[in-house]
Formats: sequence, structure tokens, C-alpha cells
Amino acid sequence: MNICVVGCGYVGLVTAACLAHIGHRVTGVDVDEDKVAALTVGQLHIYEPGLRELVQQNLLTDRLAFHCRPARAVESASAIFICVGTPPKPSGDADTSQVEAAVRAMGGYLNRGYKVVVNKSTVPIGSANWVATLIAEAAGAKQGVSFDVVSNPEFLREGSAIADTLHPDRIVVGTDSPAALEVMRRLYAPIVEQRFPHGDPCPAGRGSPHWMETDPTSAEVIKYASNAFLATKISFINEIANVCEAVGANVKEVSRGMGLDPRIGPQFLSAGLGWGGSCFRKDVSALAYIAREYGCTTRILDATLAVNEDQRARVVRKLQGELQILKGKTITLFGLSFKPNTDDCRDSPALAIAKRLLELGCKVKAHDPRAEAVAAQEVPAILMADDPIGAATDADAVVLATEWPELVGLDYRQVASVMRGRLVVDARNALDPRKLAAAGLKLVGMGR
Repeated sequence: MNICVVGCGYVGLVTAACLAHIGHRVTGVDVDEDKVAALTVGQLHIYEPGLRELVQQNLLTDRLAFHCRPARAVESASAIFICVGTPPKPSGDADTSQVEAAVRAMGGYLNRGYKVVVNKSTVPIGSANWVATLIAEAAGAKQGVSFDVVSNPEFLREGSAIADTLHPDRIVVGTDSPAALEVMRRLYAPIVEQRFPHGDPCPAGRGSPHWMETDPTSAEVIKYASNAFLATKISFINEIANVCEAVGANVKEVSRGMGLDPRIGPQFLSAGLGWGGSCFRKDVSALAYIAREYGCTTRILDATLAVNEDQRARVVRKLQGELQILKGKTITLFGLSFKPNTDDCRDSPALAIAKRLLELGCKVKAHDPRAEAVAAQEVPAILMADDPIGAATDADAVVLATEWPELVGLDYRQVASVMRGRLVVDARNALDPRKLAAAGLKLVGMGR
């Protein structure tokens, strides 16, 4: 099947590479000429484990190509995926200007024959109808243009995006059109049947995904509600962690005991610095905004955002509690990306802490295995070090802000030997207290 993917950011690039790998002929379209030129020769602008190799492999087989102009790709495609960004506005509402621009540009090139337009971007509830109207306007009075709009939300996790695409838990397809459903079934058949003619780059052993067919509006709500629930679960355990600190309990033990209940499960019960990234804050805020538009209250969603914001402030308060005056102190951050195995620093808790420490007059040093260049663009005052030992040298305190395995597994005796102080704040509850104690360091965790 010929497929056009409009938008070669994180979601679009992963989607394009994975669809090409299962045998489709995919063209990724993006307005950024420099990005397209780099992608054409297999150079990526983001880090995601295994993605560069997958892109390069499919470029060599001619199943994957990239262009700036959508005309030919749209005209030949059976399915067109919209994968552009929907960043939050100050109000919390999603900014859909990129979606509108992409749809209008694409709609002008629709020709005779039937096409399915797939909303992969996380868009406000009701967007399927809105996109259909935009396409009809852009297509104008052309004869023979036939299309349907499908809501097909993505559920990718950065750091495991290829596995999440090829071995998803579920595939949600929202449409009222039998013709569109048939196209989507054929498109996703290799993933549903777990057959990969060109090999499986990341065997996951998850089995066949659940295939869910629903209406477009429900599919749009499923995406928002899923992310909002996961964010709420994290904020909930972080609030419990604060209670644990007050009463002398260990939140890691509490989380373990809770997670043994199959109704709760252990996932997303890791207390610490809270969530970040491009999705959770945006989607929780957008869902709350939509709810208010329809006269609904959002007390739980509002609390989810407030608790998460407070976790970042708690780390600074812990530093103040141990070091008193922070002005003039050197604080080292281990990790800058919002989670391990990505260079994404959008809404990164580590950068929020860095900004606050700089406001308080601290010297902030840091090391991250992948995200230093990205982080330096947002917070240039951070002093980057080539390795964690260099970052820890002369530090009054170290904060583990991102639980990269190589940072968790450091020899903390060596870290202690170069520090000026003895304080380590484990904002991810990932370090072994016994090892830190043996290194002569004082460990302060979250909820324990």
C-alpha cells in the first residue's frame, strides 16, 4: 500500500519507518527542508533506540522516502497520516494550527479515487469532523474526490517507540465508514497478525494486539483519557510518597504492595520527580479545557497537574533543607532528559529544577548521556560535563534527576571522592541506599 505521512517529527518518523518496515511504500513529508535533506541520507534529528537503523534500512530498500512537497505522495497514497504537533496554548487548549496547515496543503492535492486520511496527531475532541470540513474546502470543486477521516491515536512511549508500534497493546480505529475500516485492516494486518516479512527489529513477546473499532469521537477521548489516567496514577503515588515521608513509611514498599493487586498493577507506581515530556501535561490540560467548555468540572485533572508541579519544587526544598542557603552552592544534575533512552527535554523536570536553582543563585552543572545539546538550547547557563565524574567535581550536592542506567550504576565511591559535599538527592528512588552509605554519601530520597 502507498502511504503518505505528513510531519516527520517524533510520531511521524517512527510511524513512517515502522509502516515501511512491514512492507508498505511510505513517503514522509515535512516543511523543514533541512530535516528532509538529513533524513534522505539517514541522518536523524532525534534519538530513539533503533530508529536510525530502521530508517536507513528502509531507505536502502526504497520502501521509505522523504520529500518537502506533498503533491506526488498525496496523489499516489491510499492512506495519508497526519502526524504534526499540537502544542499547548497558555489556556491549556491544543494549538491545531499545524494540523490545519497540513490538512489544507494535503487537501489541495487530492485527486480522483478514494483515500483515507488518518488523524495520528493528538487532536481536540471532534477534530475528525473538523478535518473532514477542511479537506472538503481545500479540495474545492474537484470531480471524483472521495475520502474518509479516521481517528487512529498513537500510544508510543519514547525510548520504546518501535516496540510500541510493532507490538502494541491495542490499535484503536475510530470511523463510521466501512470502506475506511477495510483500508485500515489491510494497512495494519502485518502488525495485528504479528508477521514481519523483513524481520522483527525488537521482538517483544507481547502477542497479537487488541483491535478496537469505534466511532471517531470515542477514539479521540480514548487517547486523552489514557494519558490523563497514567499521569494521575503517577501524581497519586507521589502524593502517597509525601505521606510516607511524614509518617516514616517507605513508598517503594507501599508501591510494591499496591502493585501486587491485579486491579492496580505495578506500572506507573514509581514515586519520584513526577512526569514530563511532550504528552502528559499537554493532554491533561487539553482534556480539562475541553471539559470546562462543556460545563464539566475537572477536580482530579487539576489536582494531577498541581501535584506534579509540586514534586519539582519538593526537590529544591529538600536541597534547601539540607544545605540551607543555596546561593553560591554548586548543584550537579545527573540526567536532563525527561526520561531515560531519549534526548527529549520537553517539560523535563530536570530542566525545571535547573532553572529554579539558577534563580536561587546556584552554579548548576550536569551530565546526560544523550540530551546535553538539546538541554543547552533551553537552559544555556547549565555547565555541561563530558562525563558524570566531571559533573560531580566540587559539587555541594548531586541530584539524580533522570534514571539513566549508566547514571544509576555509577561507582558512587568515585563520585564521593570528587564532590565537595556529601549530599545526593535521589529524585527517582533508583539508587541503592546501602551503596551510597558505603561511599560515605548522605542519600535523600522521595517518600522513603
